[in-house]
Amino acid sequence: MNAFDILFYNIFSYFKPKYKQKSNSIAIVYVSVLQCTLLLLLGVFFAGFFSQMNVSTMSQEKAWIIFILVSGFVCFKNWLQYTGKRRMMINTKMNKKKLNPYNIWLLFLLPILVLGLTYVLSMAI
Repeated sequence: MNAFDILFYNIFSYFKPKYKQKSNSIAIVYVSVLQCTLLLLLGVFFAGFFSQMNVSTMSQEKAWIIFILVSGFVCFKNWLQYTGKRRMMINTKMNKKKLNPYNIWLLFLLPILVLGLTYVLSMAI
């Protein structure tokens, strides 16, 4: 189990009592958005790094196309991963551990903070 599995389970278990059938979809969307924002942060970092090193690797349009394609792949991967047996395995492992859940507002602020950091990093370039 990785950190995204734990975040998925926290979001899933928070929304399970309120939205019974939609809780899985909400958790998948949350993990996908978080992974895409981290991917964007990584891309902006490498774009800034390569521009400082005067390395011309690809145009900005091609970089955006690659980001959109990889984001689509991440969403598809999460949809496959968290709808089948993997979610059942995560539920059983987390029920045995009885970990303290994360603060839900902190989890919702995490993608916003990553986007803010991405914006600051892009302005520093």
